[in-house]
Amino acid sequence: MASGLVVFFSPVFRERYFKLVLVFAGSYLFSITVLHILPELFSEGFSHARMGLFILIGFLLQQVLEFWSSGVEHGHIHKHSSETSKGVLTLMLGLFIHAFLEGTLLSHGAVVGAESQDMVGHNHSNQSVLLGIIMHKGPAAFALAAVLSASLSKRWTIILLTLFALASPLGMFFSSWFIHNGLLSKEGISILYGLVTGGFLHISTTIFFESSPHHKFQLNKLLVTFLAAGLALISEYLM
Repeated sequence: MASGLVVFFSPVFRERYFKLVLVFAGSYLFSITVLHILPELFSEGFSHARMGLFILIGFLLQQVLEFWSSGVEHGHIHKHSSETSKGVLTLMLGLFIHAFLEGTLLSHGAVVGAESQDMVGHNHSNQSVLLGIIMHKGPAAFALAAVLSASLSKRWTIILLTLFALASPLGMFFSSWFIHNGLLSKEGISILYGLVTGGFLHISTTIFFESSPHHKFQLNKLLVTFLAAGLALISEYLM
């Protein structure tokens, strides 16, 4: 949410630097998905073919959500999206569902035991995933604030930013509650994680593709990508 409030203090931003922040977040998110989430999903004894199916469904579901959100979750700033109350409703609905589902990943400690940790070769914690979600949410909150402030009052922009900020914690809380009360089986939570993983893959790869639309070599983006991947390796294996 804090990054969204930056809009009020710095209404004019350098698009170049904003895109570098996006690339860094996208690279880290993609790296954590490959290093952390995918190995964990495929080590749970769940059918690999079925898990691949749910990851694909999650990838396609994120595409649907982006029709509502206009791609704000990966840094798109389309001020026309908030010109009507209907536009604000669909924008917030798409972003809230996306952020809520992401938050469910943070409850994975409730279903991942020592046996599965041994299978993937090291201890998986929530820290690297949490850091990835925070990095991803920063540019998204900034883009959301820029979109909303174009047609809404400062008060309503802050209210909706707060709602967006609460979505992921709510996802973590409710998924943990369902798990601990036996309302969501281990297989069910694995399916949910597969859907979220597909969304992560969609968002991170979209950021990569859109950062170089003409496929021109840009050294600064390449360095930022490697830096984020290096941070992911450190956070996953050394922290």
